[in-house]
Amino acid sequence: MKKLYIYLLVAGLLIFGSCSDFLDSDPRTQKTDKNFYKTKSDAEKAIVGCYDGLQQVWAEGIAFPVMSEICSDNAFGGTGNADGWAYQVLDEFDPSVAPAEKDMFNANWKAYYKALYSCNMLLSKMTQIDWQGDDAYRLYIEGQARFLRAYMYFDMVRTWEKIPLITTPTNENVPQAEVDDVYKLIAEDLVFATEMPSEAYSNAWAEKNDGRVTKWAAKALLARVFLFYTGYYNKTDLVGIVNKTDVLKGLEDIITNGGFKLLDDYAKLWPGSASYKKNKNKDNTSYAGKGNAETVFAIKYNYTSNYDGKVDGNYWLVMLGLRNKTAYPYSKGWGACTVPFAFWNKFEANDQRRELSVINLGLEKIDADIKDQREYTGYSNKKYTPIATIVDGKVMDAVEALGAVNFMIGQYQDYVSIRYADVLLMASELGSPNAQDYFNQVRTRSGLSTKPVTAENILAERRAEFAFEGHRYWDLLRCGVNVAAQTIATSVTVKNGGVDTQKIIKSENILKTRGFQQIPQEQITQSNNLLKQNAGWE
Repeated sequence: MKKLYIYLLVAGLLIFGSCSDFLDSDPRTQKTDKNFYKTKSDAEKAIVGCYDGLQQVWAEGIAFPVMSEICSDNAFGGTGNADGWAYQVLDEFDPSVAPAEKDMFNANWKAYYKALYSCNMLLSKMTQIDWQGDDAYRLYIEGQARFLRAYMYFDMVRTWEKIPLITTPTNENVPQAEVDDVYKLIAEDLVFATEMPSEAYSNAWAEKNDGRVTKWAAKALLARVFLFYTGYYNKTDLVGIVNKTDVLKGLEDIITNGGFKLLDDYAKLWPGSASYKKNKNKDNTSYAGKGNAETVFAIKYNYTSNYDGKVDGNYWLVMLGLRNKTAYPYSKGWGACTVPFAFWNKFEANDQRRELSVINLGLEKIDADIKDQREYTGYSNKKYTPIATIVDGKVMDAVEALGAVNFMIGQYQDYVSIRYADVLLMASELGSPNAQDYFNQVRTRSGLSTKPVTAENILAERRAEFAFEGHRYWDLLRCGVNVAAQTIATSVTVKNGGVDTQKIIKSENILKTRGFQQIPQEQITQSNNLLKQNAGWE
């Protein structure tokens, strides 16, 4: 089996059948469910199409990891000083900032439902496929499809809360489901996926299967869903499907039998961090690579995207790069997610993660073009940022050196959605008998001494450990909307085009929206107003 990111080059070949204008999931080929979904080979191609759908949900619009950071206290919207104000609408939770921005997430909404259509179609054809008596392979295919469906619905229910719940291929105009119904499907899908046949992680396994869903990923995601749902909605279990004991048992299984481990050096987790440390120390620090032993699940990308239909690149990474500024080892981007000084200052003394997560432009002597930058703070993210390289003495975009079409669509850094560090901290939070040991493992890697395991310390540790990985906002929300609103609200001075400007985020706006986002107006219109807009975004 080739690595999954190679498989994903078959992008648009695997969405079949008719579908509705409402979900905007037009069939892409002449193949239909009548002449496909017959053999194990067909099933393999179809599941690759499901992965491809997930890979493309953020190719346009606003990517979930980017939105998650902008909405948190880790980052402001940023972008160019002459750009539109969509990212400010997001981080201020205020539609009045730019009333015309009514479809910020429209491309994402459509892409999610296209991807879900692929999963639903495959799942609806399981009995049609000739499995040749290979029940384990059938379970493997179905488990992957159900995990991917659950993963996307979890993104969507956290983003918009009440959404149409589609579990079969349909052309119906579907109303918004009750929240518990969505979480029930997510929980059921993930519980099913935890029964998949899965080997323990090894380098040999990763060489062939990097990017594939495993039962370990399902157990970790189930814990994340449990923590968010029970925290945000003040519940004791996940819609009656799993309880705290169940999810902790799953996490302990990952720790004991999954084969994952913390890397010895935090810098090795990220291309930008590794390059920075190597350049700074003049040593041999290097990026550990895709599919390393700390990666439980990642969304795969490649540098071979083009403008002729091949969409396998990380299209959103460029948003987070330094605004039109290449400063080795970083390459240029569009300047989103500027980092508040308060966050830099929040790290504990001697925490190695600060300089490995945040670009401090002053300390790194980077002369930014602040006249072209909105909400300039002097700080940017280091984990997800375009990388530069040196070829024949010339600094250039690393992806273009590899042969990418350009730096905008050729970024290929994976999105590492679930790391082993998260497994350890979730198990610690859920009350494992080994809670202190798990907590200490994460802290001591970054040069810190131990601290007692408390809810407050775990929340602070998660912020430092997972900065810019798309988790902080959801951690705050599951502490309660009031806590999130009070924590995120701020009034500070930033520079817009080099001019001092007051940046204000009001807690009342977060409370009005309950932390959820704007449903695209185009989708409300196409549904003949069957869909209803979320509070605070009317």
